[in-house]
Amino acid sequence: MKYEVVMGLETHAELNTVSKLFCGCSTKFGSEPNTQACPICLGLPGVLPVMNERAFEHSLKAAIALNCEIGRFASFDRKNYYYPDLPKNYQISQSYFNIGNNGYVDIVVKGKKKRIDIHNVHLEEEAGKLIHPEKSDDDYSLVDFNRAGVPLLEIVTEPDMRSIEEVESYMQILRNILLYIGVSDCKMQEGSLRFEASISLCEKGAKVYGNRVEIKNLNSMKAVLKVLAYEISRQGDLLDKGKEVLMETRLWDEVNAVSRRMRTKEEAHDYRYFPEPDLVPVWIDQKWIDETKKTIPELPVNKRQRFVKEYLISDYDAGVLTEDIFLADYFEACVKLARNSSKELSNWIINDVLRELNERKINIQEFTVTPKMLVELIKEKSTVGNAIAKEVFIEMVNTGKNAQSIINEKNLAQLSDVDELNTITANVIEKNPKAVEDYKRGKKNALAFLIGQTMKMTKGKANPKILTEILKEKITTGPK
Repeated sequence: MKYEVVMGLETHAELNTVSKLFCGCSTKFGSEPNTQACPICLGLPGVLPVMNERAFEHSLKAAIALNCEIGRFASFDRKNYYYPDLPKNYQISQSYFNIGNNGYVDIVVKGKKKRIDIHNVHLEEEAGKLIHPEKSDDDYSLVDFNRAGVPLLEIVTEPDMRSIEEVESYMQILRNILLYIGVSDCKMQEGSLRFEASISLCEKGAKVYGNRVEIKNLNSMKAVLKVLAYEISRQGDLLDKGKEVLMETRLWDEVNAVSRRMRTKEEAHDYRYFPEPDLVPVWIDQKWIDETKKTIPELPVNKRQRFVKEYLISDYDAGVLTEDIFLADYFEACVKLARNSSKELSNWIINDVLRELNERKINIQEFTVTPKMLVELIKEKSTVGNAIAKEVFIEMVNTGKNAQSIINEKNLAQLSDVDELNTITANVIEKNPKAVEDYKRGKKNALAFLIGQTMKMTKGKANPKILTEILKEKITTGPK
């Protein structure tokens, strides 16, 4: 590709608070429309906002986790524009004195580390939600103010990303950081994490970037990646034809998989920011910053690197295990109980535990199999074999019982009695003379066949190690 792609993201994350940013209304998702609104949400005359302390603390925590410079002075501003779901004609936001500036996030793409700079982190109030009728000839829309006033954290990057892979890595790491520090649930299906992407193309080596196109209100990571791929193709095609890429705002049409113009630069809003007169500035002293730092746990990138070094697992496995802080804690709890077998534990969690979580659509906190139960199952594997251990695991998930109880109830312990195995293998050898001769002629697969036949007769309970030794001895030395 002869063009350099330049991309940046604005991320909007709704904060985990019980009440809204400037009033006491609930932030609970999914309630009946307009049941969580008050005169402050609606911007009625004479009301005054009161700052939600927890929302500010969450914002400060996020800014610190994103390596921002924290100003000692933070204030709020009025961002003036009219939308039907923002009835007071302005949004309380930050422009002049943000909570955090000049931060960064480190990402890894194809084994290479890259730093994505954060321009600023600021706090603002959420708007309401317009609901449009399905019929195209209807000339009205409905508005739900339940979401209006929910505390919203905005994180703005510099235009530092040069590939779709870098954008994907940044989004995933940012989401994980917000989840790790507990400031947002990041449920994209509920609109609590959204993105706006900016993209431009220019000739490789050019010192000036091309005209920037902004894509609004992307509510899934897949949508971000799709629209950026589309815009790379669309803008590249325009430049190939000698046409100009207009500086404009576009929307993503998911159904037709195309971006569509929303407004051009000439139509862009002048928000006319000015200081919010109804809110006092917030002074952030060093003690507050230091106390907040103590509440920030080990973040996903550092945890991933530690897992690789300390537990000797692959970088891929460490990445999966650290995607969720609670899953990482589950793994470490298992390792501490087992005191070894970190690779085996990693395999069980990634392949079996995550499969069950996904199928049941639950998280690890709701999982019936505790770390102690999983470790005990893996220890029992030596007495029941891998195949039966997998069956026992499913039963543990379904019933909440431990491995030993299930093994005893269902009589699943391995058959290791030599005399009994001698009798059974003698029967198998007698019934399968061709396989015996094939093994004597050097065909190793014949032994696997005989083992399989014995396992059938014992319903999979024969101890494979003892069974293999008995069969080899009987075939090579003959019956005793």
